[in-house]
Amino acid sequence: VRYGVSLNPKKTYQYKYDGLVNFGLGMPDLAESGVKMSCKVNISGVSAQMFTLTVSDLAFQEFNGFPAKDGFIPSPKLTQRISSQLSKPFLFDYTSGHIGDIKASTEVSETVVNIVRGILDFFQVTVKSTQKFYELEEIGIYGKCQSTYAVEELQNDELKLTREVDVNNCEEKAAVYQGMATAVLDKTSQQRGESIVSTVTYVYTVKPTAEGGLIKAAHSLERQHFSPFNVKGGSFKMQATKKLELFSEEALAEEATIGPMESRGDLVYKFINAEDKVPIMMQDLTDPVPKAMELIKRLAAANNHTIDSSTTEDTVKLFQLLRVTPYEGLEETWKQLRENPEDRRWFLDTIVEIGDARILKFLEKRFQARDISVNEALQTFLVAINHLKTDQELVEMAKMFLNVPFSKSDVYLWHTVVLTYGSLVYKHCAYNTACPVSVVQPLLDMAVDALKNGIHEDQVLVLKALGNAGHPGSIKTIKRFLPGVAANPVDLPPRVQSAAVQSMRLIAARDPHSVQEITMSLFLQKNLPTEIRMLALMMLFDTKPSMALVSMVTGHLMEEKDLHVGSFAYSYLKSFARSKTPDNHFLSTACNIAMKILAPKFGRLSYSYSQARRMDWFNDDFLIGTAGEVFMLGNATNIFPTEFMTKGKLYVIGRILQLMEFGFRAETVQQLFGSSIPGFKGDFSFSDLQAVFSVLKNWEVLPEDQPVLSAFTRASGQEWFFADINKSLIRSVVKALNVSAGKDTPLWMMMENLQKGYSWRWTKPFLIFEARYFQATTLGLPLEISKYYQSVTGVSVNAKAGINPPPTEHLGQLLKSEISLDSDGFIGFTKDFWMFYGINTEFFQSGSEFITKIPVSAPWKFTAKINAAQKKYEFDFPLCNKEIEFFSVSSNVYAVSRNIEEPILAKMTPMIPDITVSNDQVQKLLHKITVPKPDTLLMTTANIWRPKTNSCVESQIYGAGLCVESEIRRQYYNEEYPLFYFLGYTQMAIKLGPVKANRDVDKIHLEVNAGPSTHPMNARQLLETLRRLSQVSDRKTLYSSSWGNSSSSHMLNLRKIRKTNGLDSTPEAMFNVKLFALSGNQKPEGFDAVMYNASEGNSRNAELIVSQVGEDVNWKVCVDAAMSNGAEAKVHISWGSECQSYEMWMEAAAVNPPGSKPAFNGTLRWSRIPDYLEEYGSRIESYVPSMALLFGFYQENQENVQREVSASVVAASAHSFDVKIRFPKVFFQHDFQHQTRPTSFRNVCPSG
Repeated sequence: VRYGVSLNPKKTYQYKYDGLVNFGLGMPDLAESGVKMSCKVNISGVSAQMFTLTVSDLAFQEFNGFPAKDGFIPSPKLTQRISSQLSKPFLFDYTSGHIGDIKASTEVSETVVNIVRGILDFFQVTVKSTQKFYELEEIGIYGKCQSTYAVEELQNDELKLTREVDVNNCEEKAAVYQGMATAVLDKTSQQRGESIVSTVTYVYTVKPTAEGGLIKAAHSLERQHFSPFNVKGGSFKMQATKKLELFSEEALAEEATIGPMESRGDLVYKFINAEDKVPIMMQDLTDPVPKAMELIKRLAAANNHTIDSSTTEDTVKLFQLLRVTPYEGLEETWKQLRENPEDRRWFLDTIVEIGDARILKFLEKRFQARDISVNEALQTFLVAINHLKTDQELVEMAKMFLNVPFSKSDVYLWHTVVLTYGSLVYKHCAYNTACPVSVVQPLLDMAVDALKNGIHEDQVLVLKALGNAGHPGSIKTIKRFLPGVAANPVDLPPRVQSAAVQSMRLIAARDPHSVQEITMSLFLQKNLPTEIRMLALMMLFDTKPSMALVSMVTGHLMEEKDLHVGSFAYSYLKSFARSKTPDNHFLSTACNIAMKILAPKFGRLSYSYSQARRMDWFNDDFLIGTAGEVFMLGNATNIFPTEFMTKGKLYVIGRILQLMEFGFRAETVQQLFGSSIPGFKGDFSFSDLQAVFSVLKNWEVLPEDQPVLSAFTRASGQEWFFADINKSLIRSVVKALNVSAGKDTPLWMMMENLQKGYSWRWTKPFLIFEARYFQATTLGLPLEISKYYQSVTGVSVNAKAGINPPPTEHLGQLLKSEISLDSDGFIGFTKDFWMFYGINTEFFQSGSEFITKIPVSAPWKFTAKINAAQKKYEFDFPLCNKEIEFFSVSSNVYAVSRNIEEPILAKMTPMIPDITVSNDQVQKLLHKITVPKPDTLLMTTANIWRPKTNSCVESQIYGAGLCVESEIRRQYYNEEYPLFYFLGYTQMAIKLGPVKANRDVDKIHLEVNAGPSTHPMNARQLLETLRRLSQVSDRKTLYSSSWGNSSSSHMLNLRKIRKTNGLDSTPEAMFNVKLFALSGNQKPEGFDAVMYNASEGNSRNAELIVSQVGEDVNWKVCVDAAMSNGAEAKVHISWGSECQSYEMWMEAAAVNPPGSKPAFNGTLRWSRIPDYLEEYGSRIESYVPSMALLFGFYQENQENVQREVSASVVAASAHSFDVKIRFPKVFFQHDFQHQTRPTSFRNVCPSG
């Protein structure tokens, strides 16, 4: 007898097959979804090595509910649909326990063939009866993976064979990533924890026969744990099982008739085009053109004036319909919709998600016909290419846009075409390790031509595109632009050299050795511009240099004479030394040592020198971290920084995403500043600002043919926009904004449009990201983990202005006119986020789905009167008569089941049931339920947390209230932290709603008088006067006045009082703000605020009085602030009835007397405060000791001044400062040590 598994070609084998997969959180009281299929499998011989497989009696069932009470439900329609293909015969080659080529009819979908692969996967097994334990690498449905076998002998000479497949250790794994090309894999982060963990076990019962081993029974169990965080802290769970049981073995009766078939490949799972199989919805995709057209019109109409958040999810449905629309259908839809502005815009904004050759053909035709505007072309092309699939064929097609004349019709469109092609090359190479130089060759040719022609603008553009491409094959071309490394050096300006150095930023990860060689060469050339050497150092550290290389850099820095280079390098090394992110684990150690060596030389340089700062954090439980970097590059000859850049990174589930980057480069503007600025003190005061502006006034002396400034922005590491700000642009802006601008300016045209009545609408649907991961399962069904994030943004403006008198010559006449304006509109957006974990095929979907919706809206309606000459501004707002939701966020996690036969009957069951909780339980916020844990016999305790709040601040004066609502439903387990803490229903909203007013209100009136006036209200004098004359003056007489003349009547009475008491000085009112509720002819109600300038000499004093206006009210707030010599500030606050009910004082002073140590002192005192403030103060005082202990403060109980809190910070030495804090009953002290002492900004020391 033989044990090696084989099939007899002269026999027919009948097996019973059952497969099941379910998704959930692994707790029986939480909802799950799943599918089950069962059938009979017949295998018959055709030849010695070829067999046929047929399936009969198929039954397909779905599960959606709670395991403890719900069961599987048959789906006859779906069974019939799948059976129509699965019942057809399949051919497969089989030799010595290994499946070869699989054949099927052309009408059988790849999904059904994959299901057959799942059945045949049982027969892919290697039996070594002479060994009890063995390992080998073999091909299976998961790809080429490592397998471990254990053999056990049973009765009747049968073998029990156990096989473990390590699906995490596959040389050629059946898995596909989409949408993550710019998310760099971080292998070091994966050592901290995994977000996906899978185990697969097969168990066989093999009966020996003369022909070979016969599989009597087999079953497979696949378990997978997935979390958006670390799986050690809780996970979504997938469990897939399949069973095969032999129930008959017969001699082959007759050969079956088999029709024409085609090869479908081997046993390895085959992925199919999944772009049209959106996992978060299912719809009928037949005849997509009219459906897409109707949906575009409906979405455009629904989101025209506002954003209807209930419709934004349908945008993804539109993406799906367009993805299955043939090219001819796209052209037909364009012809139908292009005349309507809203429909046209929606079509162009959503067609970009097609992602294949059809969108390239569509855009090519638009570029050639020029029937879209430059702005439309720029936006559509930018998104379409960035969302394009990265096949070699599509990359070749995209090259044509580099030669289309329309691409060069506008400078920014041309920039977009070139930069975006570079981004396409980068993504293509991210998914194809064998990335030929041919894909980047057009950019290399452009670079050579630009160098030959000597056009610096073209050189910068193509270098930025090569930077986006990040292709190692461009290194040789880039070197031609770099001094000291080029074989034939060319004299190029620093801006071109800067672009060349930065073009290696993405190559640093792909070819670190070459980048290290070039950047070290640049860094060591001390005759190069300072900023070029610093940029080279930045690129060097992007390669993650070794300890030896960091040590070499450190050695050269010890001999560095350029303090800008030294300061930059030291600050960068110091930042890396403190890094906590996994990718810098080894680099931080090397930098820590280097920092300590360099500290004596560079540790005390001021912040006026070049700096590189990095801050980051990383959490192992969440596998999430962030990092932010700021670079300021300068040199000794210019006080103005040469370059300034900011970067951000997000670390998530083993990948690094580069966030938005911004930067600017000072070009010829440096010529204005030189090494110093006249009148610049370095304390960043208003006088410093004036000094800078006085220099900038001379911008006309700068050269015409060179940019003044340049700026760029990047997203996901890809530069998508940059601009040179030149003199012509500055001149046109200055001309347009000048008060002498005449009728030929855009502002004049805008003014005329406003007088006629202006209306503008803009809506932008945008799929921010679509990240998908596919993996084979033991059943031959595709497991998918997907994240979708999309937004719909809208702006709607209606406005009409009246100008009296209207300007006739120039815009400056507006300053003497009264302008009335009526306006209403809306600005807002809705963001939708989905995360799907489950099975997604064209027939059905089953899995777990997390959904979040965030609408933000800001509607407005007002009338305004503006008098610029008098600096008087009035606004009238209608009464709030309906609820307005400014912001909300809602999310939940569901068990989902959908099938194509009944797409409108999709089942979405919240995973956490909506259990009613009693009032006592709500107050305690904690209620425990004990449930059996499914994979053990232990009991686990679920914590139920259901807080619900509704906090409102209402004003009966204005008839409106602002409310914050929130509700959370959680059912979590302590051992499942942190995942379960985020799962469940979440809802929070900020709303403005009507409330019952004190009286009928017609409108809300806001008035701002910004001009100075003799508004004689001095807070201190007012209080003193009122105290003295409280017995002779009737308070009601003093403070009852109409809103229009309340202040003047108030002042008439005060003037009498002031003259009686010899108080004739009148402070100057800086501004006056009134916010009133108006109702017919009745006196207004609301608040009146006046700010006064009471400065005398070197003392700057300001006084603010806020008064409530209305019948029988005397509530006020009085604030008196004083600042002397810029080093001492005092604030006195009193409020309540005539500002006499409560009061407090705050003082702060910075002192540095000769012979004493510099210090900062602060004090807060109070005499009378409300009870609620007393309560808050007591809470803070009880909380402070624990925080002080955490930060290492010494604590001592002592009786200090009552009703006072004080703090002092004293510079005890050059390397330490002493902090003392006194509360009424406790004293805290701590001595903080620091290593470096930054000096003043003004201490600029030129390099030697």
